Amino acid sequence: MPVAPSHLVTTVINQHVEESAILRNIRSVLLTAPHVKLHQLRRLDDRIAAHLDGLAIAGDFGVALSMEALETPGVGEVFAAAVRAIEDADKGRLDRLFAVAEAVPEAQPGLISSFGWVSSQVLQGTVSQLLASGSPFRRRVGIAACAMHRVSPGAALDAALEHLDSPLRARALRTLGDLGKRDTLASVRDSLEDENEGCRFWAARSAVLLGDRESALARLASVCQAPGPQRERAMHLTLRAMDVPRAHELLKLFARELKDIRPLIQGAGIAGDPHYVPWLIRHMDDLKLARLAGESFTFITGLDLAYLNLDRRRPEGVEFGPNDNPEDDDVSMDPDDSLPWPDRQKITAWWTAHSQRFQSGVRYFMGEPVSRGHCLTVLKEGCQRQRIAAAEFLCLLDPGTGLFPTSAPAWRQQRWLAEMS
Repeated sequence: MPVAPSHLVTTVINQHVEESAILRNIRSVLLTAPHVKLHQLRRLDDRIAAHLDGLAIAGDFGVALSMEALETPGVGEVFAAAVRAIEDADKGRLDRLFAVAEAVPEAQPGLISSFGWVSSQVLQGTVSQLLASGSPFRRRVGIAACAMHRVSPGAALDAALEHLDSPLRARALRTLGDLGKRDTLASVRDSLEDENEGCRFWAARSAVLLGDRESALARLASVCQAPGPQRERAMHLTLRAMDVPRAHELLKLFARELKDIRPLIQGAGIAGDPHYVPWLIRHMDDLKLARLAGESFTFITGLDLAYLNLDRRRPEGVEFGPNDNPEDDDVSMDPDDSLPWPDRQKITAWWTAHSQRFQSGVRYFMGEPVSRGHCLTVLKEGCQRQRIAAAEFLCLLDPGTGLFPTSAPAWRQQRWLAEMS
């Protein structure tokens, strides 16, 4: 029988459980943040790894406390417990975690991401069992695990495309694009008419990544024009995949039909034509749009506004996120949090002096025309939103290229990037 730990030791182990869960939740936000670079993500990942190592060293007591945390199962709690269960190859604990994730769907990202966190070596046997499972959810997690490690699930992927379970089909369709399996483009196109909306979206997205610039791109463009959970994701890829004239036409459509100007400002930066820069600069006077316009300006020109002192202090009295007023029912987060406040006068002066460097009608991404070498540089040195864009551009430039996983553990990303150089 193991000896019961002291109160102090129990406190330390509980801290490992709590901190690994909290940091995992912070990580999910930082993965799409406008100000976080890969080396900063590495620091966070090292902290998460240290707490998980603490749980591993604690042995049975670490396991017991991580499983007790599942009394309130959130993404972070499920993640921490699942990493330990996978690395211990404990089937009983994994079965319980799968049951928790199926009962609490909002916690499923924690379980799925745990398979992407651990090394591929410890997944041998576990993932093959998932892929052969009769449970659609387990098969979906197995396919996701393969995709996160850039490994093909093989025949299990083909079988998933024909399954009656629509979430499983959707994950399979997404994975075909993620892995750059261009030989499956015909099958992906067939799924553009799937009865399920989610499957149709992932089929369109993967077909575009695999080289379809006609029917799939048109389908993806239609998703941009109506409210929905995939609207923003669709807009980003659609505008990157379109040539500049077609992107202009889509933005004109946004201007006519969309009541919200935010997608138009964001879309101008994605389209990348310097023609939009003066228009973006004018919107830097609008406090609700200034930071978004500044980000789009950066996507075109590549300028780091804060580093180059082209920003200004936050205006006094401005509050776009939750506040302390008990009578204010708006608890939505500030969509532009962490973006710098652009200084319109300084940016206007910079553009006046340097606009001749940029040619209207040409797509620019982070200061240069889109190229493989430049996208690799952004993947190594850019912030997360910029890195996500660079990964998509690499696929669009060379259909059949796997989508670089910008959400993978930072040390693994650094290794993969070194191999791509």
